Amino acid sequence: MRDNPLRDDPKNRSAARAARLAGALTAATEHRWPVVPGTVLLAGGHCSCGDQDCPVPGAHPHDPPLLAATTDARMVRWWWERRCPDAPLLVATGRTVSAVSLPAAAGARALAYLAALRLPLGPVLAMPDRYAMLVAPYSLDALGEMLVQLPWVPGSLRYHGSGGFLLLPPGGGAGDRVRWVLPPRQGADGGVRLPQVGPLLGELVAAAVQLDSGRSAY
Repeated sequence: MRDNPLRDDPKNRSAARAARLAGALTAATEHRWPVVPGTVLLAGGHCSCGDQDCPVPGAHPHDPPLLAATTDARMVRWWWERRCPDAPLLVATGRTVSAVSLPAAAGARALAYLAALRLPLGPVLAMPDRYAMLVAPYSLDALGEMLVQLPWVPGSLRYHGSGGFLLLPPGGGAGDRVRWVLPPRQGADGGVRLPQVGPLLGELVAAAVQLDSGRSAY
C-alpha cells in the first residue's frame, strides 16, 4: 500500500481533520447518535490496534472502547482535536439508531424497490461491498419475532443493534470508502428521521434472496 501524497500534504490533512471533527459533532449533537473514534489505518495497511492479522484494519473501536461512545460535544471535541484527529468516525448502534446491512447489489435493488413503493426510508450508507439501511432501534427479541415469520432468511443479512457499530462519513483510513446514498434528514422533534425495521425487513430479505439465487424476487 503506497502513501497518498495528497493525503500527506499538511493542508489536505488539516482539512480532512476538520471534516472529521465536524462530522462527529453533527452526528453527536444534531443526529443524537453516540459516536466514538475508530482505529487508524497505518502505513502498509496495518491497524493501530496492534493486531497484525486484524480483519478490519482502521475500521473498528479499540481505545476508547465502544462503550465510551457519547453524544457529549466536549468529549467529541477532545477526541478529534487532541487525542486522535486522524481516527475514523464510528456510531454505536442499538441506543438511538440501528441498521440492517446486505450486499451492495442487493441493497441497491432493495432501495430502488422501496422507493418505488414510497415507503419511508431513513439514511442509507454505501460501503465497498455492502449497503446499510439505518432504522429506529430494535431489540433482538423483537427482530427474532419478525424474522421467524419469514419463510427464509439469508445469511448475507447483518443486524446492527445493541453492541454493534457502523463506520460513518467523512473519511479517515477505511472511512474514505464510505458514503451516504441517502443522507440523514432531521425529524420533526429533532434528531434524525428513522423508519421502523418491520415494514422494510421483508423487502430486504427478498433482495438478498434474489442475489443469492440469481432469480427475481419481485
